[in-house]
Amino acid sequence: MSVKALAKGLPISPRKVSVVAALVRGRSVEDALVILEHTPRSSAQAVIKVISSAKANADRNHNLKPESLQISEISVTPGPRLKRFRAGSKGRAFPYQLKTSHLKVIVDGETRIVKKPVKVAKKEAK
Repeated sequence: MSVKALAKGLPISPRKVSVVAALVRGRSVEDALVILEHTPRSSAQAVIKVISSAKANADRNHNLKPESLQISEISVTPGPRLKRFRAGSKGRAFPYQLKTSHLKVIVDGETRIVKKPVKVAKKEAK
């Protein structure tokens, strides 16, 4: 069963996030978190949060084993751009854009077997 987590509107350029996402594509969740902890890029923290969220979703909502999770898909798409102007000399204005990105992580894993408690029928007194 696949479980997903999304982060929309990250204030980091999609080009910068996709470099970090390529490091962990196709790996297990535990390996990916260790790799990202030692990656010296600011976008690594955003990717850690989304992978951790997907791991928590799989564990709590879909009853999957956290140690068996694999990253089946991680994709980065461009988000909305914020258009701004920087002041220049002699009253001029120089336009620039603040780029944002959307990050989607899908993980797959094995289902955990949960034993349901057995209900004991009460004997009625006669």
